[in-house]
Amino acid sequence: MASTLLLPGCGAKQEAVSAPTLDEVFLSRRSIRAYEAGKTISEAEVRTLLEASQNAPSWANQQPTKYYVAIGDEKREAVLNLVGGNKDRVANAPVFIVSTFERGKSGFFRDHQVDAVGDGWGAYDNGLANAYLILKARAMGFDTLIMGMRDADALRKLFEISENEIIMAVIALGYRAQEPRMPVHRPLDEIAKFF
Repeated sequence: MASTLLLPGCGAKQEAVSAPTLDEVFLSRRSIRAYEAGKTISEAEVRTLLEASQNAPSWANQQPTKYYVAIGDEKREAVLNLVGGNKDRVANAPVFIVSTFERGKSGFFRDHQVDAVGDGWGAYDNGLANAYLILKARAMGFDTLIMGMRDADALRKLFEISENEIIMAVIALGYRAQEPRMPVHRPLDEIAKFF
């Protein structure tokens, strides 16, 4: 029996529907820049998202991604002041997740860099983990915005993040306040070549 889920923002009328298919998650996920005020997300729900991110592939299963979750008012407010021009856009998001990766894990073997990409593989793995997280968030009825505009030094101090970790992004997590438009995508033949 299919579980039911309320997907906010998936049409004019909101109603209980069967759990969304992967294609439905892809089509309804957007970068949200306006969140409903007064809504909350529990620690248990955030843990479910982070557990989903652990299923993402990584170099030799190194799992270099780490997360720092601002769910309490004090930390949430502190992070809000560190996301630059996105501050007003995400002010009503109830959770912020700081995403990092450990240096020298992905792209390394026995402490030696294996190719020219080096720690770029850690960034790649971090992006995969974040993709799993935001897709699971959408499947659960939440919305996200991955923000690269952030004060990394202040975030490092706020969460006591090791110097061995590279801070990649802050992810806002909440409920969309309005239905976003579908962005225009480049034609497939501009991004893929078949031989």
